[in-house]
Amino acid sequence: MGPLAGLRVLELPAIGPVPFAGMLLADLGAEVVRVDKLSESGLAGEFPAGPIGRGRRSLRLDARRPGGAEVVLRLAASSDVLIEGFRPGVAERLGIGPAQALARNPRLIYGRMTGWGQDGPLAPTAGHDITYLAISGLLHGIGPASMPVPPINYVADFGGGALFLVTGVLAALFSLAATGTGQVVDTAMIEGAAYLGSMTRTAAAAGAWSDKRAANRLDGGAPNYRCYECSDGRFVAVGALEPQFWVALLGALGLDDSAPSPYDPAHWDACADLLSATFKTRTRDEWAARFESLDACVAPVLTLEEAPRHPHNVARAAYTSVGDATLAAPAPRFSATPGATGPLTTPGADTEAILAELGYSASELDELRAGGTVG
Repeated sequence: MGPLAGLRVLELPAIGPVPFAGMLLADLGAEVVRVDKLSESGLAGEFPAGPIGRGRRSLRLDARRPGGAEVVLRLAASSDVLIEGFRPGVAERLGIGPAQALARNPRLIYGRMTGWGQDGPLAPTAGHDITYLAISGLLHGIGPASMPVPPINYVADFGGGALFLVTGVLAALFSLAATGTGQVVDTAMIEGAAYLGSMTRTAAAAGAWSDKRAANRLDGGAPNYRCYECSDGRFVAVGALEPQFWVALLGALGLDDSAPSPYDPAHWDACADLLSATFKTRTRDEWAARFESLDACVAPVLTLEEAPRHPHNVARAAYTSVGDATLAAPAPRFSATPGATGPLTTPGADTEAILAELGYSASELDELRAGGTVG
């Protein structure tokens, strides 16, 4: 199933963007074998057995123990892709870095995921989505005028991290088809996030974007591209940027072209005040019903719980159940080779089968167990 059917991926232990990338590759049909730690706690423990850890075969292994690195290298030798999220230098110290893995399998695509990249002064230090966004320049522009607000961890972890890792791996596979040789893909969340900001940097270079928050067309500054509170305390999202959409918006609100213009920053405050007062006269769902059939680019701001029940999402089967969670269905969609969500993975359930496929005998497996290498 899926366009990546036949692709063999080895996923080493990690949290956040690496498991997300493994989920995406598995949903698109890749055969993913995941190495899980012998013991998990906290956030890390939520991924192997949870919905994001779905669709993989799993073995539990401590690569620091005798024979652990050899197991990983044998897996790498039979894989097309390896993805890992260790801090720089950790994989090398464990004996499973790119040099060792590519020596076993010169065609291997070795995908590395870090926040800062494999080198540079910040490379050895810890970080999270918010810190990578801070240094990328993007965080400064997100939020109200009073302060920056982290956009959860969508931008650096999953957008600039996981999706760029998958893009890099697939590009390297395309290159492999032409050259016959593998390579290392160094994915840094800070750089992927910065790349996502290319449009605003282009606008800034042209003098069309201010570094002030909530002062631009697309950051909540313009009155025709922001959210408005309704009478029930919920919100609608307005994106009526183009004039024809603005005219449709005014008509649905019972206003006319005497309203302050959203295309002149000098009128933004007055325009926003008028729209704010108007939207507060009805509930969110009343406005949603009024705008649903109009080309005015207005939509209700739905909660995580509400979104799967929206008629459009239902018609598209845009959500699916995985374990006890409702998640987005695999995307994008393919006409001939559709992807699919795999079942929940039980960490370590495939340890014996995978080691047998690698040529380990029963006595060798017992020896690995006795040494605390596998579980």
